[in-house]
Amino acid sequence: MKKLLFLISSTFLFIQGNAQINIYESGGWQESAYVMWEPKAGSSNYNVYLSGEGISNLKIDKELIRNYGGYYRADVLGLKSGNYTLKVVPLSSTSEEISTESTTTSSLNVKPYIREGFGFTEGIPGAYNADGTLKANGQVLYITAATANTVQMNVIKNNGGATELKIGLQAILDARGKGYDKTPLAIRFVALVKKEHITGLKDNIYINLQGSNNTSRMSENLTLEGVGDDATLHGYGIAFKRTKFVEIRNLGIMLYGDDAITMDTDNTNHWIHNNDFFYGTTGSDADQVKGDGTIDMKYNSTLISISYNHFWDSGKAMGCGGATGETGVVSMTFHHNWFDHTDSRTPRLNRITNAHVYNNYFDGASVYGIGNTEMSSGFIESNYFRNTRRPMMISGQGTDVYDPTTGQTSGGSFSSQDGGMMKAYGNIATGTNVRLVYYSQNNVQFDAYDVTNKSIPVPETIKSIKGGYVYNNFDTASTMYQYLPHTADQVIGNVTANAGRVNGGDFKWVFNNETEDSGHDLIVPLKTALINYKTYFGPYNAGTLATANVSNKDILQLYPNPFTQEISLSTKLNILSIDVLSSNGQLIKRINNANGKINLSTLKTGVYLFKINTKENGTISKFVIKN
Repeated sequence: MKKLLFLISSTFLFIQGNAQINIYESGGWQESAYVMWEPKAGSSNYNVYLSGEGISNLKIDKELIRNYGGYYRADVLGLKSGNYTLKVVPLSSTSEEISTESTTTSSLNVKPYIREGFGFTEGIPGAYNADGTLKANGQVLYITAATANTVQMNVIKNNGGATELKIGLQAILDARGKGYDKTPLAIRFVALVKKEHITGLKDNIYINLQGSNNTSRMSENLTLEGVGDDATLHGYGIAFKRTKFVEIRNLGIMLYGDDAITMDTDNTNHWIHNNDFFYGTTGSDADQVKGDGTIDMKYNSTLISISYNHFWDSGKAMGCGGATGETGVVSMTFHHNWFDHTDSRTPRLNRITNAHVYNNYFDGASVYGIGNTEMSSGFIESNYFRNTRRPMMISGQGTDVYDPTTGQTSGGSFSSQDGGMMKAYGNIATGTNVRLVYYSQNNVQFDAYDVTNKSIPVPETIKSIKGGYVYNNFDTASTMYQYLPHTADQVIGNVTANAGRVNGGDFKWVFNNETEDSGHDLIVPLKTALINYKTYFGPYNAGTLATANVSNKDILQLYPNPFTQEISLSTKLNILSIDVLSSNGQLIKRINNANGKINLSTLKTGVYLFKINTKENGTISKFVIKN
């Protein structure tokens, strides 16, 4: 008799015996943990309890428990690193059933977020402490498609501490924007929230965070975050103005109107991390087919950390510093981001910007990676560039105008602005047709001044050809922050495992490197998938499966399980497709027109997640074992 396979490292737990709750997946993530289970016949609802790291049987907020039809899921946020368990207890009406019908996960290891960079110069952005727990007196709001305009909160309205009740997300943010209420606030988005679900958006495309002035009455101490792997803003982005200590994390942002995130005028101490950025809406200019931009930071927006984000085929990813309007140096850090077939501006440095760019994965960037113009200094450290046409570029020199294969120069196409200066250390660039020239290779036409030890400063004699700009050596100054970089050969594994939303998010797409490494056109099927995207929670999950006392076993079966060569599908639902994912969430294959027996003989032995996309009931998830 073959043994049942347990995947301890990924915490996939298949419950046998007398347990009434079947937990089929649980895990720890960065400062959060989750559990997924099948509905139990006769139970109307569930309680979930957290234990570990000094916590014993703490009942989690009901908003964190969601019914996805074929399964339930609960995510717990705001956890310090360590080991935890989650106990799922079924309810009958309003009473908990006997304890023998509850199930507890195995130990779940929770990791910390990496808090590094300029964003942490003056404190910890957002509503959470450095250890990941909610700050003292911190408040929490839950936003769904149904509650975005009805959620309520008392907001401090004057220096005397008087409060007023505000109703609706944007009304609450506008009231906090008056600058009197500095209470740490975590705004948690649950599942898909579309533009039409929120009234009062700025220009009908932005959640607006705007302070009253840029000194004592800024909008402060906010975290906007997603719950689980499917929290998505669809059709809009987030705008900052006169804000301080803001954190944006674990959100998917799709089809935004202008930028996914715009920081326009007097913003400081921000941390944007672990988000999935997709296409914006097509603009009027030729270079806006994928949206105008993804993240824009200008006009005295400084002390910013951008980390562990996943950029999906972004056209113009990030602009840093305004062409005019900067009154001083702006400082930004970019680390451990996954630039997945992006075209350009990862980032683009402009006008008096200090940028530390380290440990990012440039994965098939077709036009260029890092661009540097006018009075900017960029320290480019231990990044991995795979098939990135021009990994780093200074306006008016190096590979902007020089072809290292022919030795010929021509007019630059990058920018009409003067050049800045870049220092490079420990980077890896691989692939065909890559154009990268270091100072050690050509002391006139170079893309960056390369050093063998990162503590070595760039000499003042090294100047940009256009404008004569000198690198300011911010990275070797005594005021430079502490950080712990990986070596470049460790970047791919670290970034692909940890960037983006929990477990890489619910949206899966596999790029064709043969065409997309060099291509920069909009991918029409990807855009179509984003337009049609929906999650399967709440108002998007209607019909039989939304009833808590109906198990997906009753309407859809996969058998035998475990299987060896073929698996049979039995259901009365209309199957649109089946996505077969590995135990770590990677898409293995998509099966269209599935009917009856499915031959999976080519799969290796292991555990797989089937996401079965149905016409009537959305997606049903099931784990299967191949022996």
